[in-house]
Amino acid sequence: MRKNTEKIIFENPGYSRTGKQQMRKGGISDPRNKILMKMFNLINIGERAGSGVPNIFNTWADQGWPEPIIKEEFDPDRTILVLTIKKKRRTKTSSKKQAIKTSDKTSNKTSDKTSNKTSNKTFQHMNKIKKYLSKNGPSKTSDIASYIKLSSPRTRAILNEMPDVSHDGPNNNRKYFLK
Repeated sequence: MRKNTEKIIFENPGYSRTGKQQMRKGGISDPRNKILMKMFNLINIGERAGSGVPNIFNTWADQGWPEPIIKEEFDPDRTILVLTIKKKRRTKTSSKKQAIKTSDKTSNKTSDKTSNKTSNKTFQHMNKIKKYLSKNGPSKTSDIASYIKLSSPRTRAILNEMPDVSHDGPNNNRKYFLK
């Protein structure tokens, strides 16, 4: 790993065994070091769900940072993930457009008691979750994730940000419901 003020670069020997497209999409876990993965599972880190890279892409999008870059080099084989942590430059908008944007942000903040860092996309997912839970009652993360078309870990993170959603049960059988 290399880090500077604008980038974090992860380089690993070997090629991506699932391929760049599948790696970006997620859903398939193919760890090279199964013993290390087992160790992480024992301390509740990692889920073998193939959701790590998609979660990175979602987090970068939520922060407004440039999309991560996945590179593959051959001979010798190497997989590189470049994470740029510099904010995207905003384009100037007219004062009318800016007033509308500010108004939308204010209404989102007052209607949903969530943090300032929550993106518009996340608000949309939260609204879908509320709709799903009001219709279906207590539900598992996997069912909710399938409905809103996100990975289970990302869905769980959104559920934990929602002040009007609670949960019951152990991790492997947890159900979420509206308060």
